[in-house]
Amino acid sequence: MLYEILPRFSDFFTPFNLFRYLTFRSGGALVTALVIAFWAGPRIIAWLKSKQAEGQPIRLDGPADHLVRKRGTPTMGGFLILLALIVSTLLWADLTNRYVWVVLAVTVACGGIGFIDDYQKLTKRSSRGLSSRMKFLLQLFIGGCAAIAVMWISPNDLSARLAVPFAKNFMINLGWFFVPFGMIVVAGFSNAVNLTDGLDGLAIVPSMIAAGVFALIAYLVGNLIFSNYLQIHHVPGAGELGIFCAAMCGAGLGFLWFNAPPAMVFMGDTGSLAIGGALGAVSLVTKHELVLVIVGGLFVLETVSVIVQVASFKLTGRRVFMMAPLHHHFEKKGWQEPTIVIRFWIIASILAIGGLSTLKLR
Repeated sequence: MLYEILPRFSDFFTPFNLFRYLTFRSGGALVTALVIAFWAGPRIIAWLKSKQAEGQPIRLDGPADHLVRKRGTPTMGGFLILLALIVSTLLWADLTNRYVWVVLAVTVACGGIGFIDDYQKLTKRSSRGLSSRMKFLLQLFIGGCAAIAVMWISPNDLSARLAVPFAKNFMINLGWFFVPFGMIVVAGFSNAVNLTDGLDGLAIVPSMIAAGVFALIAYLVGNLIFSNYLQIHHVPGAGELGIFCAAMCGAGLGFLWFNAPPAMVFMGDTGSLAIGGALGAVSLVTKHELVLVIVGGLFVLETVSVIVQVASFKLTGRRVFMMAPLHHHFEKKGWQEPTIVIRFWIIASILAIGGLSTLKLR
């Protein structure tokens, strides 16, 4: 919005020219989202507490101390993240850019699924909300719509292609298989962030790290000079998603203020499904889906731990982990919650560095 309005008055006030630059607007989006989160946080938490007398239902089969430590904490804190993210993006991004609207649509739609899931948990007073099958089918539908939109908007030489990390000028033409591939990317990461969201602050910091990495990736692939220098594919218009990702970092940082142990609010599926879906959609636009697997490797690891646990129990009757997802396994082993959270943050940071290295090592 500001991009369309303020530069027109640069003849009267020269600093308005700054609004033409992606880097300035990305910084503005981050700060704006952070300020909105700080301002709205106490109000939203107070409202959620007034509507959720008993807080989020806690898993009965989870770590026993969660029933004591986390009881009464309200959920649906994802509202705070979405509010700060969406308002900041609308203020600072180029709203004529269709990629921005695709990613925003995926974010809101996945957040809507999460809201329904959280609402059912609260009304039923159960840790089981929307059925896993229904939730996954809806996520696949959203991912499919996103993939089709990306194919339609992207240049013909990129629309259905998959880039391979560490390879120069090599892309796999998936054709219409790009649609089911996009479905898996969006739905998979939406669920992966959701599975990781089990401890105070555990999911939000790796999400910010991944968003920060993709803010840089979006800027680089959207800039012809930098993309040619790094020998990565150029996606015209993708740079605007750097603003979206910066806003996600600011919104996440503001949410962390209230989610730091002991959490005042949980993001719930409203936040986790939206964040994961957004990251998946951004990776589709920037053609760095496989790099997302590296950067978001912590989310992948948590998801794999659940798959392995379920498969092992069904096939052999034995469990590989004391409890899944993986962070609960370490809780069962006696690790303290802050220890698990901070060590997982470190792992996420290392994986982010590994993902960034793919931009140069070719």
